[in-house]
Amino acid sequence: MNTMTFEKLQYNELKRMVKFHCVSSLGKELLDKLQPSTNSKVVKNRLNETTEARNILNAESHLPLKGIRNINHQMGKLEKGMILSPSELVAISDFLRGCRIIKKFMMDKEFFAPVLHGYAYSMMEFQGIEENINYSIRGNRVDSEASKELKRIRNQVAKTEEKIEERLNKFLKSSANKEFIQEFFISKKDDRFTIPIKASYKNQVEGTIIEASSKGSTVFIEPSAISKLNAELATLKVEESMEEYQILATLSGSILEEIRQININIELIAQYDMIFAKAKFSKSMDGIEPKLNNHGYIKLKNCKHPLLPGNIVPLDFEIGKDYRSLIITGPNAGGKTVVLKTIGILTLAVMSGFHIAADEGTEIAVFDQLFVDIGDNQSIENSLSTFSSHMKNISEIMSASTNNTLLLFDEIGSGTEPNEGAALAIAILEEFYQMGCITVATTHYGEIKRYSEMHSDFMNAAMQFNSEKLEPMFKLLIGKSGDSNALWISKKMNLREKVLQKAQHYIENKNYDLERVRDNRVKKPVLDTNQEEITYAFEVGDRVKLTEHDDFGIVYEKKDNLNNVLVLYKNEIVKVNAKRIELEARATDLYPEGYDLNSLFVSYEERKFQHDMERGSKKALKKVSKEMKKRLSE
Repeated sequence: MNTMTFEKLQYNELKRMVKFHCVSSLGKELLDKLQPSTNSKVVKNRLNETTEARNILNAESHLPLKGIRNINHQMGKLEKGMILSPSELVAISDFLRGCRIIKKFMMDKEFFAPVLHGYAYSMMEFQGIEENINYSIRGNRVDSEASKELKRIRNQVAKTEEKIEERLNKFLKSSANKEFIQEFFISKKDDRFTIPIKASYKNQVEGTIIEASSKGSTVFIEPSAISKLNAELATLKVEESMEEYQILATLSGSILEEIRQININIELIAQYDMIFAKAKFSKSMDGIEPKLNNHGYIKLKNCKHPLLPGNIVPLDFEIGKDYRSLIITGPNAGGKTVVLKTIGILTLAVMSGFHIAADEGTEIAVFDQLFVDIGDNQSIENSLSTFSSHMKNISEIMSASTNNTLLLFDEIGSGTEPNEGAALAIAILEEFYQMGCITVATTHYGEIKRYSEMHSDFMNAAMQFNSEKLEPMFKLLIGKSGDSNALWISKKMNLREKVLQKAQHYIENKNYDLERVRDNRVKKPVLDTNQEEITYAFEVGDRVKLTEHDDFGIVYEKKDNLNNVLVLYKNEIVKVNAKRIELEARATDLYPEGYDLNSLFVSYEERKFQHDMERGSKKALKKVSKEMKKRLSE
């Protein structure tokens, strides 16, 4: 078993689900370290522990593990010669009380759980240490009753503080000091009693300045009247600290003397927490303890993958008795990979002591090794293709496998040319078979299915498919070979019906449609109209589209040397760059030969006036004469 096996089969996700049922970090840490065992006796013992814990839960519905804390940190400090604080001592006292309660609980469970009952005998009780800690520590501090000397010192401290407060109150009430005082209360600064004095009067009050306010307007002075008492108080505080330290040292020493046995208690509590977490997980999914063997036989009856939610189709499966290699075929998304993962995770779970969701009669083998090759292991960093990464993994598996190894291969031989892939897959399966391994593999290759049919110790299996509804049923049928149902999947993906019908025809016979594509479906070379428009010079009278206005105009004057064109647009002549106009129609296509293009830019009134002048109209001549006189007068 390697890291890839655990990752592909989601073994760590399974352990996280079980950890959810732990009540302390002790059990969680033990579960983190848990690995599947290859020893049949160890596996049997683990399963038995889970079964006994499940029996207790069924009868009692709970285990008194609440309040149990991890005290490994405190024990580590003791081993380094450090003195524990009051709160740390309380934690150890709580732990020892929890040990005592659990031992008492387990001592009368011999009928339900003889093995777990036996573990309780290894758990020692330390009621004396518990009582000493509880007597000496109250409210996370050393209690005055912990020793006569501490009681005497604290009584003396209380009397001294009372005398100090009396003198300070007298100071506050004195009319002589009234103008010096900033606020009328006693303030304690660093265990020293002070009075808030106005900064401007700090030299008027006899005493020691202990502290000043942030703005500097107030100073906290210890009046000289209590200096002696404050000194006495400081001495008493030192004596108090020394006595407290002595008490804490004594308590810490008493625990250190029993540290070996207390560490055994910690291990037992962690073990109980983990075992009952397994039992709670078993109860949550109505799990059972399967039968065990060590000769590679697996029989699954209505088994469910522990990580799959909802109403899933249970798995019935068998291998290792009438055949040692199983080849599973069927459509993509039909459940083949889930079958492999279910077999793998259930095997790892049982070898770890977990119950599984299954019917009675289920049997699991304890293997020396379990390897998988599932999914895409392509490596960009190592420049490995999908096929190369599969071959690298299989090569490493081949080197590590024994005759007591379970192998799970998904799409063996895929990722390369089908004929070579199928031949290579058959050779690999043969080699593992000759090594004595138990192998389950999925494939789409017909050659592998045919090989399995021919070999007496191989068996085919198929994922059941509803041909009427054209949908998978996610049920494994051993003894049958299935199709990949590529047409069904393609139909689900809305591939054209015409294509599906042709594919069905080609499956049945090889009369391929070799008709050439119709000529009108072939794309012909087309002149780039944009190129034509850019190189075209534009002639007077051409109808063009002004792209900026999305409207049409008429070319008034051809391109100049700056590639600009004059265009008549809405009775105005505008200058437009040739790249911003598109040819709509040539003038030669719009007007007959010999047509006066200049007339395009003259209005009706102007054309009529020109015509009247040509025929000698008096009205027209009179109009011209009038305009000339007007210009002369200006």
